[in-house]
Amino acid sequence: MSRAKAVSQNSVLLRRAKSFSPNPAIWFLLPYALLFATFIVIPVVAAAALSFTNFNAIQAPSFVFLDNYVNIITQDPIFMQNVLPNTLTFALLVGPFGYALAFLLAWSLAQLPKVPRSILTLIIYSPSLTSGIAMAVVWRVIFSGDQLGYANSLLIRLGLITNPIIFLQEADFLLPIMIAVALWSSMGVGFLAMLAGILNIDPTVYEAATIDGLKSRFQEMFYITIPMMKPQMLFGAVMAVVNTFQVGAIGVQLSGANPTPRYAGQLIVNHIEDYGFLRYEMGYASALSVVLLLFVYAVSKGAAKLFRE
Repeated sequence: MSRAKAVSQNSVLLRRAKSFSPNPAIWFLLPYALLFATFIVIPVVAAAALSFTNFNAIQAPSFVFLDNYVNIITQDPIFMQNVLPNTLTFALLVGPFGYALAFLLAWSLAQLPKVPRSILTLIIYSPSLTSGIAMAVVWRVIFSGDQLGYANSLLIRLGLITNPIIFLQEADFLLPIMIAVALWSSMGVGFLAMLAGILNIDPTVYEAATIDGLKSRFQEMFYITIPMMKPQMLFGAVMAVVNTFQVGAIGVQLSGANPTPRYAGQLIVNHIEDYGFLRYEMGYASALSVVLLLFVYAVSKGAAKLFRE
């Protein structure tokens, strides 16, 4: 009897030890959690805290509460007159158009056989892998401000102009060129996700839809393809939003200066770099980064609500 009681007590203790033992999945998640906290959570919290201070990266931060945010609205005419309109224009054109273009290209490639589809996918995706400097080198050659530039050479041969245009230093041309470069390089991970979503749709669904009366590929797109790949559409939308607001180096690399000429291509990312790493006003730059974070969060929540079931 005492032996049975001891066995019972041991089994109870063993069950309790198992209940307190950590889940093995925790050990697999721990490296990612540490890296995420180190490179994402802590920098975001530090930037939010510094946004309430006056900090020049040398002296100790001094608390100024909401002064940086008030100065963004009331004391920074460059931000209100140039940076904010440029950023909104850039985002409204590159974001939706790049997203729609990524979906249309993914849908078109899905209609092709495997071999040409793979080749064209690599060609379309490769500009997003290219570094910003390499992109700027290509486009700076095209829009070079002399007769050797491809754009100037073509316009002169067509008789549309007589003297070369300095495209990358003209306020009227810099932002449109930035938008063109951004669209050219916007076929990234979101594009691949949408292509994968389209290819994973069960073909029998299309066959059933044809029997039920669908008559064209465009009807299939709107009534079957898009509803059945909402997760991929949402992922592509979020990636398009994040990439659009993060792109800022294009204008600086094309024009070769920060700030860009007459602030024509100055985006909020360039403004943050200007104040943070050129003027060393880290507190003000942190406030600008928090504003950018709120922009991205608001637009991402809007995209999530749009594609919600």
